[in-house]
Amino acid sequence: MDPVEKNGVIDRWVKKHLVLYTGATRHPFILSIRDGTIDFSSFKRWLWLAVVMGIWLTGQDYIFVREFVPFSASVLLKASKNSDDNSDMEVILSGLASLSDEISWFKQEAAKWDVPLSDVIVHKSNQNYCRFLESLMLPAVEYSVVFTALWAIETVYQESFSHCLEDGSKTPPELLEACQRWGSEGFCEFCCSLKKIANRCLEKAPDEELKKAEVTFLRVLELEIEFWDMSHGGPK
Repeated sequence: MDPVEKNGVIDRWVKKHLVLYTGATRHPFILSIRDGTIDFSSFKRWLWLAVVMGIWLTGQDYIFVREFVPFSASVLLKASKNSDDNSDMEVILSGLASLSDEISWFKQEAAKWDVPLSDVIVHKSNQNYCRFLESLMLPAVEYSVVFTALWAIETVYQESFSHCLEDGSKTPPELLEACQRWGSEGFCEFCCSLKKIANRCLEKAPDEELKKAEVTFLRVLELEIEFWDMSHGGPK
């Protein structure tokens, strides 16, 4: 990482809001995976939220990813109209391509954990997150703002699950595949590419737009914490 990138807007925001950022990337749910103390019913909630009358009804992450697809597509559309660098579209497209595989993986995990995807009931925290994504898809929302959100959403997952793969972790073997999916070097490189684009856009953004992007960054962190809380604490 070059010095300019290391001291970009994103890094200044992370330092400024480190408590909230750490709360999103080192949540107790993630730490329970890393130290091997996770309750496997919590993992099922993360994949597919908990029980009503003893039956696993829904897959919160599956639902979120399905909503994340049109959001990512909207970022691609904004890039085609507003970006000053054609390579932005290539990066976004690579992320979109991986989402199809991700949805298939969730379906496979549902079968492995014997969790049906019928009769989906969306948790309130997931509803809030999906509504937030929908608000960012409006034409009036600036490219730098939506790209900040895209970077933040992907990076929270990458930093969280890569932590579960570090030396000294006691991640249960059953969860290694999930952690490797989002904690891999390949996904890290993708998130770094997103960060470079976000920094480039933010460095050029006017003050008012920069403020909107920072608020969006903070809202993503808050929603990620709520999502982890749902997984860690059970259905509400």
